[in-house]
Amino acid sequence: MNTSALTSSLSQFDASVLTLAAGGFDVNDMAQKLGDGCFVFLGINFFWGLYCVILSWRRANQLRFRSHQDQDDFLNELLPRLKSGAFDEANEICEAKSLRALPRLVLTVIANRKVGYDGLREQVGELIQRDLMGPLEQKMNWVATTIKSGPLLGLFGTVLSMIAAFGRIGTGEKVAPHMIAKDISLALFCTAMGLATAIPFSYLLANLNIKSKELLEGVSTGMTHVLGTFRPSKNKAPTNAR
Repeated sequence: MNTSALTSSLSQFDASVLTLAAGGFDVNDMAQKLGDGCFVFLGINFFWGLYCVILSWRRANQLRFRSHQDQDDFLNELLPRLKSGAFDEANEICEAKSLRALPRLVLTVIANRKVGYDGLREQVGELIQRDLMGPLEQKMNWVATTIKSGPLLGLFGTVLSMIAAFGRIGTGEKVAPHMIAKDISLALFCTAMGLATAIPFSYLLANLNIKSKELLEGVSTGMTHVLGTFRPSKNKAPTNAR
């Protein structure tokens, strides 16, 4: 684009701004309103992230055993029943702890035991990804979105508020310095709110990732032992005595 074309474009833009101003449209007022609106969006972003954190935290704590020892005690009580074919007793043991993820999966395995070992492995893999980890990862992704959106919303509100503040200076009216300082301070507070959302939620998300990993590892280990009881036994080859 040459210089004459750029000058022409700027002239058209100035003319458009003057036309809007003549019609009662004030860019500074619009920037000020949008900047104030960012505080609302920051609040919505914060409480939505907090809601997702609480749901994820409760779900992770509800689905996993409190400790490795609790899970080991459950498996030590369950596996002998599965190996001996006492499936009614195994059902009772699992139903007593049906809030946990591992007993739920074992109930599904017992109900569908006729499909065979390979079919059970496939079903368990689908259930872990779809019904166990899927909803948890969805909420954690929303927490990650909250972390990314907080500073961006804060920066956007700061820029808009400062546009409005300096725009009042550009009108030629006498504006007290303390009023400009107050507007700029309020604009920077918007950025601070965005950072105040992102920083603590980053630590919360890291903790949720740890809980999610522990849940997946515990369920995977437990189901390996459970499915092992349904594995068809291999016939040992006879040894040739000399």
